[in-house]
Amino acid sequence: MAQAGLAFAASAWGVLMGVAPVLQIRRMLRERSSRDLSLGYFAILLFGFVLWVAYGVASRNLALVVPNTVSLLVGVALFCVALRLRQ
Repeated sequence: MAQAGLAFAASAWGVLMGVAPVLQIRRMLRERSSRDLSLGYFAILLFGFVLWVAYGVASRNLALVVPNTVSLLVGVALFCVALRLRQ
């Protein structure tokens, strides 16, 4: 039972961490610039999220799949906004 509670707490916090880059997206849109953002850094993070989602799916572990999918989707959105602002 304690393990399930910990899995829920970790997954919930992971989702919160996954949506945190929305703050960066908001700032980039407000300033109309993404020059202070490292695209290489976020590319590495995105690849890591893909790996964690794949591992979570393979191990049938929703506590890994859910937060990493949220992180991946928000990260892709951030990456797309950053690229658009650099054009």
